[in-house]
Amino acid sequence: MSKKILIVNANPKTESLCKALSEKYAEVAGERNDVRIIHLNELDFQIDLKEGYDEVIPLECSLEFFQKELIWAEHVVIVSPVWWGSMPAKFKGLIDRTFLSGFAFKYEKGKTIPKKLLAGRTSEMIITMDTPPFWYKWMQGNVIYHQLKETILAFSGIKNVSKQYFGPVISTSEKQIHKWFI
Repeated sequence: MSKKILIVNANPKTESLCKALSEKYAEVAGERNDVRIIHLNELDFQIDLKEGYDEVIPLECSLEFFQKELIWAEHVVIVSPVWWGSMPAKFKGLIDRTFLSGFAFKYEKGKTIPKKLLAGRTSEMIITMDTPPFWYKWMQGNVIYHQLKETILAFSGIKNVSKQYFGPVISTSEKQIHKWFI
């Protein structure tokens, strides 16, 4: 059975391991599924919410496009590096600007827990880092995973079904990186 898969390369760099992993995933998954890919570096938008959510900032075309792709998708693959223990600022800005009340969730009068407007979708995470994965998970708290899984995806109704870590990238040989693609 074919799925509609959206791959989000959450690395803001034009060339990166995340981009290569995203494209390899698209190539393999595209053999049996309808796959679309978004490269964060190609999206143009203001990431700063100067007044938080008190002031509505109209969505740029890139953000409207991202929301449409997210609505289309049945399965979302997030390929992100760990920068300073969590996600890159531009990726967090994409979430801040698009996972909005009325799009990703909706507060209902008299209820503490909002309605999850993106329910029915699944996700997986592919995470790259310069830290050894065991150290990141057990000593540094696995921040990116918990932030994405619990406070963003689950809050919106997207169920994370898997996670995979690649690292430490900085000290890994080309031969080992090649094995990650097999």
